[in-house]
Amino acid sequence: MTAEIPPRQGRTTLQDVARLAGVSAKTAARAINGESNVRSDTRERVFTAAATLKFRPNRLARELRQSARTGAVGLVIGNLDNPFYSQLAAGVDHALREHDLELIIASTDDEPEREKVVVQAMLERRVTALMLVPSATDHSYLEGERQLGLPIIFLDRPPVTVVADSVLWDNHTDVRKAVHELATRGHRRISALADSPELFTATERLTAFREALTEAGIAPDETLILTSIHDATSAASATADLLARDDPPTAIIALNNRISIGAVSTLLRDDPTCAFVGFDDFDLGETLGISVVTNDPREMGNYAGQIALRRIREGTGTPERISLPTRLVQRGSGERPASSPHPSTRGSRPAPGLSGSD
Repeated sequence: MTAEIPPRQGRTTLQDVARLAGVSAKTAARAINGESNVRSDTRERVFTAAATLKFRPNRLARELRQSARTGAVGLVIGNLDNPFYSQLAAGVDHALREHDLELIIASTDDEPEREKVVVQAMLERRVTALMLVPSATDHSYLEGERQLGLPIIFLDRPPVTVVADSVLWDNHTDVRKAVHELATRGHRRISALADSPELFTATERLTAFREALTEAGIAPDETLILTSIHDATSAASATADLLARDDPPTAIIALNNRISIGAVSTLLRDDPTCAFVGFDDFDLGETLGISVVTNDPREMGNYAGQIALRRIREGTGTPERISLPTRLVQRGSGERPASSPHPSTRGSRPAPGLSGSD
């Protein structure tokens, strides 16, 4: 190489590599891309120049020149701080990693308007497939992409006003089973804590809750059904308000993991004898003896990843709607019989699930 190393400010370009190697930019590109019509000595000069300049090829730009899509799959989720979503992403990544596909993750914080912004950013990246946990109530904005052949897979919640693959939970069977178990232990004042009723999962689980009460001969008391609880802090506050009533519930069902965490923190402090069942497992759930309707987010992510791979390989076909099972895990807190706790004794009882059988 006879050329001098050019002074640089910022990232090294392909033109810099070509200049140092004494070749054209086209020849440098062919050498770096591994094309066969490049002499071995020329290829060696280009690689040496690239290493000297610490050149990093722009994979995205190369893919966009070669095809309409990149080698990336987009995953749009709710809150990054929710362990459910991290497990979900791990399942997707496990399905994709052996197929030379990168996973790009973005969060909407469950805000419908932000969903459209995040999805648009994914589409501008020319992802080869799109997976999302939706928060919007209208997905017609994706119809054009679907018609162009982009694989779109919805997770946890189904699409609205667009036809696409979806992987969901069975939100009914084990919620109903949990209510029936509480009813057989004498509970008649059973409370439910749920997220926004605009969310599919919250609505489905509340429907199952009400149906199970009716089947058990218990008239649903809407004053015991609290919604729009978005996090552990609001769940803790809602639980405290319930327990402070003149006629508090003897059992509580929390319909997602963040609500469970907040509710349990209040119950441990104010009334550990109140029966409790959560939906989705959470850290320390087993240690504290908390009964839950559990699922496997990794399994959901893996299913979605497999569908994406098949759609990428075979093209779009008849959309699938997969319903994955849940499981009621009894650890003690949901098996407590109904009682009438007195305010003077609240806070002095052992934690749920840690006091032996009742």
